[in-house]
Amino acid sequence: MIPFAMIGAAGRMGRSIIALSESENLRLTGAMEHTASVHINSDAGELAGLGKTGILLKSDPETVIDGSKVVIDFSNPETTVTVSEICREKGAGLVVGTTGFSDEQKEKILSIADKVPVLISPNMSQGVNVLFYLASAVSKMVGSVSDIEITEAHHRHKKDAPSGTALRIKDVILDSLKRSEEDVVYGRYGITGERDHNEIGVHAVRGGDTVGDHTVSFFMDGERIELTHRATSRNTFARGALRAAFFLADQPPGIYQMKDVLKLSS
Repeated sequence: MIPFAMIGAAGRMGRSIIALSESENLRLTGAMEHTASVHINSDAGELAGLGKTGILLKSDPETVIDGSKVVIDFSNPETTVTVSEICREKGAGLVVGTTGFSDEQKEKILSIADKVPVLISPNMSQGVNVLFYLASAVSKMVGSVSDIEITEAHHRHKKDAPSGTALRIKDVILDSLKRSEEDVVYGRYGITGERDHNEIGVHAVRGGDTVGDHTVSFFMDGERIELTHRATSRNTFARGALRAAFFLADQPPGIYQMKDVLKLSS
């Protein structure tokens, strides 16, 4: 059983990850929430529906990470940067599912890869990472003759838009087609004029309890290809994060991606 710490332990993802951790051969050794959380000093197992584990939620990352082989972080960008520095000091691998980083924040987190293994993914779902792979492949085959649009839908409580997953799909396609961010259009409103062929549209929908839907459409004259992934349970993301943590625990320092965990070719 690999010892791990959960950052963002009282959140939806944190609870799901803790609930499933033992089935994926990981053992919880620390749990963290922000100082103002009403769950500080609550038992992490009870919050996750497991019953008492003796692991209480704390706000000090130094204490929480102590003794962990790997850390799973689903918190916020500022906290993740702090946690990454402590992981580097303590020699703990880091799996990051947090989204909304600035370029500077992401660079700081990835800089710890000189000492420990680190993996950042906006979506830990195994199926979504297959979608990334397929979006790249289809872009290389028909992207030059397609109008490409990305649409994502999430629950009403999601705070950032577009989703980190949609942005990752966009980046995968830009890389495959050797295009730049200047070609991306985020939503459309008013008289926009004719669509430029090189445009890649990205659109966000919010409502209800939608866990996460992502569709990439390749529109061609007379036909179109649609790649869609729909998540119906947060356990999908939790199992992916746990699989990533299990993988990372035995890796040397470096930067890893979910495609490494899933053994998908480039």
